[in-house]
Amino acid sequence: MNFQFELIEDKVEFFEDNDLKSLQKKIESQIEMNKAILLGVHSVSHQMHVNEKGQTYFTAVVHFKKK
Repeated sequence: MNFQFELIEDKVEFFEDNDLKSLQKKIESQIEMNKAILLGVHSVSHQMHVNEKGQTYFTAVVHFKKK
């Protein structure tokens, strides 16, 4: 039996939430998970949107790269 492993070199993940602190917790949790597969944060991009009712909505894109 022959096993062959390939490491993930790049990974992009998208996050969204209505609250900035909750969004931050989601991202921090995923950072810890990705450390286990030897990925570190390469870049983060985020935006805030306000809908017609005045409610805020936060989104983020995190690019992970192999360490």
